Amino acid sequence: MPDYVSRMSADKEVRLRDWLLKQERIAIGYSGGVDSAYLAAVAVDVLGAANVLAVTGRSASYPESQWVAARETARTIGLDVLEIDTAELEDPRYAANPANRCYFCKSELWSHVVPAARARGIDVVADGTNADDLHDHRPGALAAREYGVVSPLAMFGFTKTDIRERSRAMGLPTASQPSSPCLASRIPYGTPVTVGRLRRVERAEAALRSLGIAGDLRVRHFGELARVELAGDELARWSVGAERARLERAVAEAGYERVELDPRGFRSGALNELASIRRNPDAASAAVSGD
Repeated sequence: MPDYVSRMSADKEVRLRDWLLKQERIAIGYSGGVDSAYLAAVAVDVLGAANVLAVTGRSASYPESQWVAARETARTIGLDVLEIDTAELEDPRYAANPANRCYFCKSELWSHVVPAARARGIDVVADGTNADDLHDHRPGALAAREYGVVSPLAMFGFTKTDIRERSRAMGLPTASQPSSPCLASRIPYGTPVTVGRLRRVERAEAALRSLGIAGDLRVRHFGELARVELAGDELARWSVGAERARLERAVAEAGYERVELDPRGFRSGALNELASIRRNPDAASAAVSGD
């Protein structure tokens, strides 16, 4: 990475550390992903673990493998995690899977996280939203604002590249970790979210990981059809011959009758493309300003 990019990332971290120091105590919505792990690690470094509350929402929407990794990362950081069961799947508005599904999910999450923080005398609650997220369809951001949740990584202009750069500098195991949004993001809008569908996607993705597939990976659920997205070199490797047959067999054994490998490769927000959804620039502006 060019030196000037590293310097810019380091400067952003200086501002983040100054801001955290002023908060004195903070609660963080913690998934163990690249963004929330970095924010938690910096917060612990600045404030000490006793002044940082990491809260994880547990539900069928998130794969078990992600929770195992999140706990391990927390141990690396020296952070205790409060795990809270969330019930978004019991909300018919969420289960119907509208385009603003994430709003109902995040409303459920923050309705637990914010009171948990307040009960421990913590006034500031933050999430791991970064500056790149502001350019995507993120209805969950509205729920965060309604509960007074702040996004310091976005406020200080951290891109995903910045976060990975600083995570490497801190020796975090998440520095090169692929992004992994909730399993419901694999189900097209309008197709109801059920535990059975989530589990089938989870099994299929776990089966592909067991083959040794690395990097960004999604299994998009279209009924009995699974559409697989792979990134970069992995796409070229698994597109032909015996490797292609192994991929299709693994996904079929997870419960799908038909398997397609998307020749366009991995694309974050591919289902948004399918639904012709664009980001709301007003929402992005509000997220930056804290309105």
